[in-house]
Amino acid sequence: MGNSQKRAVQNYRSRLSERGLARFEVLGRDMDRDLIRALARRLAEDGADASRLRAMVGQALSGDTPGKGGILAALRRSPLVGADLDLARPREDGRKVRL
Repeated sequence: MGNSQKRAVQNYRSRLSERGLARFEVLGRDMDRDLIRALARRLAEDGADASRLRAMVGQALSGDTPGKGGILAALRRSPLVGADLDLARPREDGRKVRL
């Protein structure tokens, strides 16, 4: 590799590291290539989706099951918390049925 190519690669890698990214090689099955690339692309965006995806993949790989209170925590994160919804229904006796 010539000096200009080495310099170009070095510059490219320094720009990546400034953005907090690193280049690395992964071994996997050929059929998983698109999946792994899409996963890496989504994680590199570093948004809310990336954080959620990182947590899901981390949990799936660790094999840990969610702890107690997971449903309650999800309900507390709901956007309807504090919305003061009136969920009362009128009480009806129903219809008469002859058997």
